Amino acid sequence: MRVLGVDPGLTRCGLGVVEGSAGRRLAMGAAGVVRTPSDAPVAERLVRIEQGLEEWLDAHRPEVVAVERVFSQHNVRTVMGTAQASAVAMLCAARRGLPVALHTPSEVKAAVTGTGRAGKEQVGAMVTRLLRLDAPPKPADAADALALAICHIWRAPAVSRLQQAHAAARGARPGRPAGTPKGRTA
Repeated sequence: MRVLGVDPGLTRCGLGVVEGSAGRRLAMGAAGVVRTPSDAPVAERLVRIEQGLEEWLDAHRPEVVAVERVFSQHNVRTVMGTAQASAVAMLCAARRGLPVALHTPSEVKAAVTGTGRAGKEQVGAMVTRLLRLDAPPKPADAADALALAICHIWRAPAVSRLQQAHAAARGARPGRPAGTPKGRTA
């Protein structure tokens, strides 16, 4: 599976391509950022992010796009910019018919480091180790994008099995929510 990880941001939108499958060696395809000037109008910055993402999609042909799920912060301005860049990434993927997976920062950190509270340095160190790189990817946004792709590769099989089990359970009990015993209603 080839995954494009996107760490959304208006100033620096991290991008990373990882190829592999759960339980097997992973390989980095590319890592970098799309930068936009902070003094440019937001609409122009979003167009630049879209253009950069389209170039990466053309160059690397991912099968899935994994995007960091926007989470609540105290800084509304930062959240808005992150959400806008995230929406651009999802739009670019959807336009091509590519599946989009959203992962929270704590899911990504837990998948890559073993703890959902890991710092940027820990994430960068583990990405370096897992992808057998000589040095951590710079800037940190690129390392975070690679971590998103790794997280998706590792989590996708389990998520798929859970979805299939849920669908099978619903199909086996028509008219009753999964897990509701026979003779009882929800």
